[in-house]
Amino acid sequence: MNPLAQERRAPGLLRFALPTVVMMVCMGLYTVTDTVLVSQLVGTDALASVNIVTPVSNVAVGIATMLAAGGSAVIARDMGAGEHRRASARFTQIVLFGGCLGLLLAAAGLLCFPQILRFLGASGRLWAGCKAYLGTLLLFLPATFLQTLFASFFVAAGRPGLGSALSIGAGVLNLVLDVVFMKYCGLGVRGAALGTGLGQMVPALAGLWFFSRRKQAPAFCRPSRAPDVLMKSCSNGASELVGQLAAAVTTCLLNRAMLSLRGADGVAALTILIYAQFLFSTACLGFSMGVSPIISFQLGEGNPARVRRTVLDCLELVAGVSAAGFLAAWCGSAGLTAFFAAPGSAVYLLAVEGFRIFSVSFLFCGVNLFTSALFTALSDGKISALLSFLRTFCFLTAGILLLPRVLGVAGLWLAVPLAEAAAFAVSGCCLARLARKLRAA
Repeated sequence: MNPLAQERRAPGLLRFALPTVVMMVCMGLYTVTDTVLVSQLVGTDALASVNIVTPVSNVAVGIATMLAAGGSAVIARDMGAGEHRRASARFTQIVLFGGCLGLLLAAAGLLCFPQILRFLGASGRLWAGCKAYLGTLLLFLPATFLQTLFASFFVAAGRPGLGSALSIGAGVLNLVLDVVFMKYCGLGVRGAALGTGLGQMVPALAGLWFFSRRKQAPAFCRPSRAPDVLMKSCSNGASELVGQLAAAVTTCLLNRAMLSLRGADGVAALTILIYAQFLFSTACLGFSMGVSPIISFQLGEGNPARVRRTVLDCLELVAGVSAAGFLAAWCGSAGLTAFFAAPGSAVYLLAVEGFRIFSVSFLFCGVNLFTSALFTALSDGKISALLSFLRTFCFLTAGILLLPRVLGVAGLWLAVPLAEAAAFAVSGCCLARLARKLRAA
């Protein structure tokens, strides 16, 4: 039996999605490991430099995730409808397009390198670190694309455990290489980017090998040439791109606002909070990615009752994880901050001050991420993109521009929780509308 076709309730859904959660957390740890080791081995200025250029990674990952999430939903529906040959042809077309797009974007980034750095606000004592980190990371952009694509397609292939194992191996390699390059080779922040890029090569190459030898769908074969496949994948996964593009814009706004309020130390403290939320978000996103092919498969079967039951079980799990994440962040803010900054330092004190406010966002973030991914799985890219836009751009941008003027730094910390709470209200309305639609089907 196809693993996507098996009947699962909440415990079974969690077991199926757990390898994808582990995989996404390990991928997130690439970035978090960089920030911890950069801070400890190079310094907080280097930590701020990494955050300054993060929007470039947001854009690249957003485009790759758009293809991965949208394409995975298309392929899973084909498999649910019994169209296995078509699923493999479309899969091959999407992977080829993604790899070529990664090469083109890497070349464009290197050609426009100084202009990108100036646009992001890199200057003064942060310029050299930004240049070293981003210049190295761009060289591995094709591997970033392939890794992100295969993260979704391992799940669609019913092999989430393999993707998880590869990500764990890549994460360990990244950790080892970070220490070797930064501590023993003296490469500084460039070594962190090099370790990340080489770590991403592991799941990228393994995915190429696995799908070239696989006999069942999805597998590499003669690619489809229909342009509507790529259009459908991009439109269906548009929310993921919208979310990452908005994250790039809001990260720039947050950095600029914090630079004006507290300087480089403020940006370093902000980086700690952003990456704490990022790691929690990757866990929730991993669960959403893990269950999305199941929902798409059930939709392809024409079984709205199973879809509704699966969605309700998923919401219960996500709500529980969100509450646990909030409690962990609220109670452990000082300990978590100590991984990034020396206790008692200006950066440490700023981050601990903000963590208690910032952690409230965890209560809403999980449901918001799942709801957006759910509508992608249901091939409703418009609703998914709207939810992502409101959450990551509209509400957050308003908070960043308005709250610091009234409340100073506290207003900047408060911007993210308020944006997540507003998005949570919109997500609830969309879920209620979906429930009525599924009951009527």
